[in-house]
Amino acid sequence: MALLEVKVPQLSESVAEATLLTWHKKIGDAVKRDENLIDIETDKVVLELPAPADGVIVQLIKGDGSTVVADEIIAVIDTDASAKVSPMEVAAVPVPQSGNAPTPVAAPELQSKSAAGIAMPAAAKLLAENNLSAAQVDGSGKDGRVTKGDALGAIANKPAAPAPLAAAPAKPALQQVAAPTKANLDDRPEERVPMSRLRARIAERLVQSQSTNAILTTFNEVNMQPVMDLRTKYKDKFEKEHGVKLGFMSFFVKAAVAALKKYPIVNASVDGNDIVYHGYFDIGIAVGSPRGLVVPVLRDADQMSIADIEKKIGEFGAKAKDGKLTLDDLTGGTFSISNGGTFGSMLSTPIINPPQSAILGVHATKDRAVVENGQIVIRPMNYLAMSYDHRIIDGREAVLALVAMKEALEDPARLLLDL
Repeated sequence: MALLEVKVPQLSESVAEATLLTWHKKIGDAVKRDENLIDIETDKVVLELPAPADGVIVQLIKGDGSTVVADEIIAVIDTDASAKVSPMEVAAVPVPQSGNAPTPVAAPELQSKSAAGIAMPAAAKLLAENNLSAAQVDGSGKDGRVTKGDALGAIANKPAAPAPLAAAPAKPALQQVAAPTKANLDDRPEERVPMSRLRARIAERLVQSQSTNAILTTFNEVNMQPVMDLRTKYKDKFEKEHGVKLGFMSFFVKAAVAALKKYPIVNASVDGNDIVYHGYFDIGIAVGSPRGLVVPVLRDADQMSIADIEKKIGEFGAKAKDGKLTLDDLTGGTFSISNGGTFGSMLSTPIINPPQSAILGVHATKDRAVVENGQIVIRPMNYLAMSYDHRIIDGREAVLALVAMKEALEDPARLLLDL
């Protein structure tokens, strides 16, 4: 028997710990090298942990929902085995010793065929902490086993023990379970769900942005007709030539880069008492995902063509949907663009993404009545909002930068002629 430890991969410098989401294999399952064993959630991305070699899972040291750190042992693979191991073989496997390694998950074969009254490891721990036994809980797992969900339900419905007459009221026990709990009070249901690591990180960064930046927002409106006409004229040829649809976001990216070149302070950031001017243009594109808002970065956007930008944005959208964005995709950025118009937003004040100093908010393009040459006409208008850090960006530079974006969008030829 040749045992190989499965460890948590190295996390980025800013990530101290991670959470194990879902094991895709159980004890006794054969695995192939590079096959995904488990999804690991950090406060930035969800990582896949590939099997380091062919073999059979013989120990699971950490279960779903466990908090782990880099290089921590979470499973053991027998690289000599090629078929499902027997109970005796599993029982004989030594458990890797570490200061915070819990009791390994037992192999299914070791449990009774009739498992009523038997709790799974996570459930058993919860029941013990709440002075309940598995026999008191109806199990919904295989063969009647008590699952973690069954234990949570039993704990939620557990009647409160009466306090001794002479004793002072006991303090309520701390909530130990980081899992959804439901309550139904007079047909007014509530559900308490812990934040994911990503959501908690988003919350932390937004509060940080609001508390450390002197945020102001300037607004302008842009007539999108020239861009729409250009898109209508060339969209079919563009898609045929480049294999990607011609959208609007690439024009906003190009317009932003043009403005940042004219007003470098908007592309800068604060580091202590220093202002850091960036000689490159890494544009973050806010993207909604099932796990929350993420901001992948278009690196060296000034060197990208319209087609390159459209392809990369499409790639980011697909990766965000599938949870495949990497730490490299999300690292850095000197300026961001948030497109609330995708969801129908008319106007908003976007929050700066630290350590950047400005962000452009794009909204829904709608036909509106505007005045041109003394006449009221209908034009497809889009309201732009740029939030900026007033500590280093004065109102003059902020307004002029947004005006430069407006002028580039209303006359796209400027983007080609670098005007």
